[in-house]
Amino acid sequence: MPDAFHEKHLLIRAARGERVERAPVWAMRQAGRWDPEFRAIRAGMSFFEFSENVEAATLASLCPRRFGVDAIILFYDITTLPLAMGLPFELKTGAGPVPDRPIRTLADLDRLNPTPAPDSYAHIRQLLNRVKEELRGDLPVLVFAGAPFTVATYCIGTGKNVDATRQFAAEEPTVWNGLLERLSGATVGFLRTLIDDGADAYQLFDSWAGALTPTEYDAWAQPYHASILAGATGVPRILFVKEGPYLERMCNSGAEVISLGSIHDLAAARHKYPHLSFQGNVDEEIVRGGTPAQVRVAVKACLHAGGGERHIVNLNHGVDKGTPVANFEAYISAAKGE
Repeated sequence: MPDAFHEKHLLIRAARGERVERAPVWAMRQAGRWDPEFRAIRAGMSFFEFSENVEAATLASLCPRRFGVDAIILFYDITTLPLAMGLPFELKTGAGPVPDRPIRTLADLDRLNPTPAPDSYAHIRQLLNRVKEELRGDLPVLVFAGAPFTVATYCIGTGKNVDATRQFAAEEPTVWNGLLERLSGATVGFLRTLIDDGADAYQLFDSWAGALTPTEYDAWAQPYHASILAGATGVPRILFVKEGPYLERMCNSGAEVISLGSIHDLAAARHKYPHLSFQGNVDEEIVRGGTPAQVRVAVKACLHAGGGERHIVNLNHGVDKGTPVANFEAYISAAKGE
């Protein structure tokens, strides 16, 4: 179970709605290709070779520590779980994770183990242990999982192409709905294991669900968010839907923390849902393409909207690979009032 250091962790306290000295700050994809130290650690390894190398992934996960972030998120991929269930992936440039054999039939679905043993993702458990050993309680460690809709799109080979996903769901509804159910149950087991291993919080990523219609969201996203968040408890839970248009649904998911995009008004969300904490929502485009001074202005505006409580500073989505190091430094230091 989670360790005894929570009371000193700003992020955990903010997520729980406790009073904090300042808003904590981290960033999605804070360990990534934008960072020259990260690239040096990877040094020519393929993505999955890199992520499955516990020592390399430990160093990669810890890279952002030198910038003063308030949390470390483990470096792995949302396809880790379907891989553990029996579906290998290859990361292809420009296409993202591509399955060796896309799930297309009930026979394909039956080959996915609905309850993968913790040993099948032992490298993630080892990574969590190693990172915690290195941090010695100085920072909380976040883990994550992909939500069923987004992970399922990769499993069937459609990825970001929502229209292709819709077509598959219409043509093969039994396979599609069975895949969502199977991924949901496996995700609960995965997150429970990592919570028991000492994860301090987790984020559930549904990156592509923001492109769904309300009816689709209510069928393919919302019930699975609620099921997973209810099934994996004991630590703060963060829900991320990239630029998610259905804020009320997100706020009714069961997560303590809702990650906001640039389309959201942070101050208005705090006013409407005072019992929740919010994460975000500095525009990643400014951090990637602006000057350090512009980044600082954006962060200060975010802090003002966040009000100093129940707020975790983050971006609207992940740090882009073209982000200058100086801009990330400005992002962190401005969030910390330095």
